[in-house]
Amino acid sequence: MVWTMHDYPSSMKNLEHPVRKKAIDIANSMLDDGYTEDRAIPIAIEQAKEWHENADSEEIQNYEKGGKPTQRSKEGKEKTNRPERLEEEQEVYKQDDGWAVASSGSSQASEVYNTKDEAVKRAITIAKNKGTSLSLYRTDGTLEETRKYDR
Repeated sequence: MVWTMHDYPSSMKNLEHPVRKKAIDIANSMLDDGYTEDRAIPIAIEQAKEWHENADSEEIQNYEKGGKPTQRSKEGKEKTNRPERLEEEQEVYKQDDGWAVASSGSSQASEVYNTKDEAVKRAITIAKNKGTSLSLYRTDGTLEETRKYDR
C-alpha cells in the first residue's frame, strides 16, 4: 500500500502535519527497502518525531511546501525484508536536481536537497541514528571525506 496525506496508518493520525508527512515519506521508503509495515510504521514515526525536534523552522516549512510524500515504486513490492540495510553507510553526492542523501549501494536517493549543507545535516542525523559512517562527495564525484558515527 502506498500511503499519502489522505490515506495513512491510523497510528499516524495524531501527529502534527509536518511530522505525519515526514513519517509517511519515511515509511514509504522503508517499504521500498523491504521492511514490513509492522516494522516500518513505528520506526518511521520515531524518526519523523526526531527530525521535527532537530529541524529548524525554515527546514520544516520548506518540507511542508515540498509537494507530496514520496510514492513507493512498483519494484519495492517485490523486495524482501532486508534489515542489513541498517548497517549501510550514508552518502551525500551531487545529482542533477540537487544534493542527494542515500544509503551506500542504493539505486536512488532517499532525499534530495537544494544545498549540500542541508543534505549533510540530514545525512549526519541518519548516520548517527544508525551508528554508521558518512561519505561526502564533491560536485565532480570525488570523495571529499568520510566520517564515522557510533550510537
